[in-house]
Amino acid sequence: MKVAVLDIKGKDTGRKADLSDAVFGIEPNKHAVYLDVKQYMAHQRQGTHKAKERGEIVGSTRKIKKQKGTGTARAGSIKSPIFRGGGRIFGPRPKDYSQKLNKNVKRLARKSALSMKSKDKAILVVEDFDFEMPKTKDFIQVLKSLGLENKKSLFVLGHSNNSVYLSSRNLKGSEVLTSSELSTYKILNANNIVLLEGALEGLETNLNK
Repeated sequence: MKVAVLDIKGKDTGRKADLSDAVFGIEPNKHAVYLDVKQYMAHQRQGTHKAKERGEIVGSTRKIKKQKGTGTARAGSIKSPIFRGGGRIFGPRPKDYSQKLNKNVKRLARKSALSMKSKDKAILVVEDFDFEMPKTKDFIQVLKSLGLENKKSLFVLGHSNNSVYLSSRNLKGSEVLTSSELSTYKILNANNIVLLEGALEGLETNLNK
């Protein structure tokens, strides 16, 4: 699949980038996409929720009233869950929500997500660029030139670039990642994917292992 390579001003450079059909042109596997996104969302959960149960409450264990004859329910101590300040019944406990997923399924999911974006013509290929120093306004100008100013965009770099990353960090709708950090969730969450030329080889190599 041939795609025009643009510069940061949004103009055609006259060059073509060859996007592998094995990565950008497969029949999407929606179940693999579902499993990968599900795993990603599960890994975002800290699982540190905790409520004190009866045995963890600090308080007197004295029996507060006699067992029979009061006409009310029996109560062993003030730590009983039926009293204010007592323990919680079956309260949340710390839990590990992480899930395992086969590497081949994860690769298939990312290729499926990229193929979906490619089919929707939501992938741009831009020549590698850099900034002399981190400036948000420079990155905003790039977004304007590419027609992405008011859209969720994901820039995929071939290698870590601190200037580009810091320039985009304050922008809520834009994100910058390297090809090795790319995930199915990030791909689907963006309206447009901007692939830098330097990211193509590494991306296709990683997904075709």
